[in-house]
Amino acid sequence: MEKFTKLTSRAIPLATENIDTDQIIPARFLKAIDKLGFGDNVFRDWRFQKDGSINEDFPLNNSIYSGSILVAGNNFGCGSSREHAAWALVGYGFNVIVSSFFADIFKGNALNNGLLPVQVSEDFLKKLITHLQENPTSKVTVNLEKQVLESAIGNASFEIDTYKKTCMINGYDDIDYLISKKEKIIAFEAQNEW
Repeated sequence: MEKFTKLTSRAIPLATENIDTDQIIPARFLKAIDKLGFGDNVFRDWRFQKDGSINEDFPLNNSIYSGSILVAGNNFGCGSSREHAAWALVGYGFNVIVSSFFADIFKGNALNNGLLPVQVSEDFLKKLITHLQENPTSKVTVNLEKQVLESAIGNASFEIDTYKKTCMINGYDDIDYLISKKEKIIAFEAQNEW
């Protein structure tokens, strides 16, 4: 994973609530066995019409919006526990998802794949989405070390598991984290021979 400490980017507002993992990456695209290519089909049924043409009304297709931060409605990532949803969002180019609630399994999958879920209050989220819709070039800063989201409408603090924060700041997955503790593990084993 790449290290994540602080990101400043434009953000794409997606006001829809209850976005489930089948909407993020439809089940018919889950046939691959690696992470490559999933970003091409993120929100596939919303980004494209049934005839394959682009849905110009969908925020990800609207040229006024861009950025590596997705600001989505409440209850993001609900539904089935597919890790592919996180793969698809990362593959599309998102580094941060902002919402007022994340499904637990999605949140874990996101963190395990270097995608930072930032949970803010519902009131702050609604104001941020409205602001971004009205000011599409506005930027948002997410500071993981300080655990704060900064925007033109104000700041919001967010919580993150200490272990996952350490992993993201250092670019570790679970194995990398264990390897980073190798010397301490060896020293412990030497002191505690069985």
